[in-house]
Amino acid sequence: MPRNIPVGNGEMLVAFDDFYRIRDLYWPRVGMPNHTCGHLQRFGVWVDGQFAWVDAPGWTRELEYTRDSLVTEVHLRNDRLGVRLHCRDAVDFWSPVYFREVRVHNLHDQARDVRLFFHHDLSIGESAVGDTVHYDPQTGGLVHFKDDTYFLFNGFGARATGVDTWSTGQKRIRDAEGTWRDAEDGVLSRNSIAQGSVDSTVGFTLSVPSRGSALVTYWICAGRDYAEVKALDDKVRAKTPQRMMLRTESYWRLWATKEGIDFSPLPTAVRDLFIRSELIIRTQIDKGGAIIAANDYDITRFAGDTYSYLWPRDGALVSHALVLAGQGELSQAFFRFAAKVIESAGYFLHKYNPTGSVASSWHPWILDGKRILPIQEDETALVVWALRRHFVAFRDVEFVRDLYNPLVIEPAGWMLRYRDSNGLPQPSWDLWEERRGVHLFTVASVIGALKAAAAFAIEVGAADRAAEFDQGAERMREAMIRHLWSEERGCFARMATPDGAGGYHLDFTPDASACGLFALGALEADDPRVTSHMRMLRENLWVHTDIGGMARYAGDHYHQIERHDLQRVPGNPWIITTLWYAQWLIARAHSEEELAEAVPLLEWVCKRASASGVLAEQFDPYSGAHLSVSPLTWSHAAFITTALRYLQRHTQLTGIQHGVQARA
Repeated sequence: MPRNIPVGNGEMLVAFDDFYRIRDLYWPRVGMPNHTCGHLQRFGVWVDGQFAWVDAPGWTRELEYTRDSLVTEVHLRNDRLGVRLHCRDAVDFWSPVYFREVRVHNLHDQARDVRLFFHHDLSIGESAVGDTVHYDPQTGGLVHFKDDTYFLFNGFGARATGVDTWSTGQKRIRDAEGTWRDAEDGVLSRNSIAQGSVDSTVGFTLSVPSRGSALVTYWICAGRDYAEVKALDDKVRAKTPQRMMLRTESYWRLWATKEGIDFSPLPTAVRDLFIRSELIIRTQIDKGGAIIAANDYDITRFAGDTYSYLWPRDGALVSHALVLAGQGELSQAFFRFAAKVIESAGYFLHKYNPTGSVASSWHPWILDGKRILPIQEDETALVVWALRRHFVAFRDVEFVRDLYNPLVIEPAGWMLRYRDSNGLPQPSWDLWEERRGVHLFTVASVIGALKAAAAFAIEVGAADRAAEFDQGAERMREAMIRHLWSEERGCFARMATPDGAGGYHLDFTPDASACGLFALGALEADDPRVTSHMRMLRENLWVHTDIGGMARYAGDHYHQIERHDLQRVPGNPWIITTLWYAQWLIARAHSEEELAEAVPLLEWVCKRASASGVLAEQFDPYSGAHLSVSPLTWSHAAFITTALRYLQRHTQLTGIQHGVQARA
């Protein structure tokens, strides 16, 4: 199930499903570890002898955010129980503390006792073995702990700080379902401690007047030991949860709107999703600089692994969107992270954990009995290209000085060495991580990277290196046209496989990644060859259903829905591929009328977003349901990039300033 309304601060990330159940709790790194392992953290209501968890039938749910901030606005209503709940969630912008404020509205004409129950199913460190949970008389809350990871669950209800009631017990051991069952009669057992595979539930009792309301605030503190979580609990009491939530709401609104961009040429929905995309991206970025692809643990059921890693490709493209949006501190953190993890030879491996260690991979070190590099060369090239975009925007010489060798000279030198006799890159894996060969997108990204390295070298007075990098890029551009362009077909091959005699076997499958040709500077957007190829992609990859959008490539099998009518549905529609086409329309526009052709595609993305603004990786071509992971950081970054490219082009065509024209 897609994740909705994520809240976080770069250290703690809390993500919900569409039923308003917490499903993921990450700390102390965004993406690592997930202390819930995707299990349900239930939230329920008892009133007048009746009980319902919020995922039960009978509830209406609206899951959204406060405008332009990272505080949620959730409305739940159950007419059978006669209650309406207004909930607000946030992770403090400064400390690892999650808050939920619940205002209970009584829909009946008589006063009523209402009990709220919060259930915790933790597997600390992603293992349920050896956990402990106990009632803590010092704070009046519950503490879950193992080794150097502690969570304190507490709150403030009608009486005083501290939970009104609680239960601790075992889960998934023999016939033990968990303490959530204990809540369903409205009374908890108050068992004070449990060990092993454990869970817990806390409760708060409210007296709600006729047609009136009452408030409960619940919080989770995370720390390395009991003293840390106790200190955070003391801080919450001293500052008050309401004050901490208010400052968090104000901070994120200031952060997201600080640039004062003028969105007037675009629909209001585009402006709103732009701001929301900034904020959702921020929840997916670790304090150490790792830009995580997605944090949605349900994907483990499909692949046995998560997307909670940094791919240098995703990181580079997301950092570029952040640069365009004026969020240079985050792009700086990403490049510092990249400089720490790049191999000494000058290339990146497949992906990395947020700690900087090498992550899981399916790229082999040996193939057909021969040793190979388990890499996607575009990942290395895109980091160099994106660093140049960052520097052009901010001119932060002191920052780039320390990155010049590890992220410019060494990778550019390696890319020159990693070429075949024709001047094209040697085989590596494609950006979709499915095929090994010489890929059009990889070629375009290396050309862009070598051009970026040459520009850096010129500025530091290294004319010899600049000439070497520039000549390598030009030779590769010529080789790309000579070997990958087909005049007869009027398009490029997406992949070339060496034939052993200095030539290549060509794969002409339509693939949206060809947008790298103009986006990365290999060719101009209005080059006749690019125009011909882009029109071919629109004809072959558009999804001809009510949902629309563009597929990745013809016959895409990843999470495939349509398996028969591939002419009508060549693959599931993706956000990034649809927006790549929009970016081409923007780049080749020579009038406001031509520029406006991209607006329906931006509006298409707005329609695909959830009510909260979350964008998935891809969508069901018939129902529009979110498929694969959600939110996908790259999807939100592509939207930001496209919207800002539109405003930049609008300025170029009209002379009207929008506050983004000076950026890369």
